[in-house]
Amino acid sequence: MPSRYPGAITQDWEPVVLNKSRTKSQDLRDPKAVNQALRAGAPVQTIRKADAGSNKKAAPVVNARKLDEAGEPASLDRVSSNVRQAIQKARLEKKMSQADLAKQINERSQVVQEYENGKAVPNQAVLAKMEKVLGVKLRGKTGK
Repeated sequence: MPSRYPGAITQDWEPVVLNKSRTKSQDLRDPKAVNQALRAGAPVQTIRKADAGSNKKAAPVVNARKLDEAGEPASLDRVSSNVRQAIQKARLEKKMSQADLAKQINERSQVVQEYENGKAVPNQAVLAKMEKVLGVKLRGKTGK
C-alpha cells in the first residue's frame, strides 16, 4: 500500500491569522468614518431605533375592538376611591411612608403616589404586590 506522505512529516509553526472582511454597513457605523464624513460635509443620516435606551414599562393594553366601536375617545379606567382609601389606610396603619411602600414593592414612589391620588391606571401586578405588603385585599374592589 502506498504511503500518503512522501517524506518525513514536519510541523508548520507559522501563525495563521483569519480576519473577517468588514461589510459596508459596518464601515458606516464606524465612529471614525462618521466623523470623517461630517468633517467633509457629506450627508450623514442618523436613525433612532424605537424605544432605544429607554427602560420603560409597557403602557396598559387597550382593546383595539373597544376603540373601534367607541364613537368618542375612550378614557382609561383609573383607580377607584375604595382602592385609594384602602391603600392609604393600610399604609398608615403600618406606619409606612409612600417611599417605604414603594421600596418594598420595587416600584418608584411616584407609582404609589399616583395610586393614592387616583391618577394611576390599575395594574394587577402592582396591586398584587401592594396586597402582599399591606395585607389588604385591593383587587376586585369596584365602585367609583
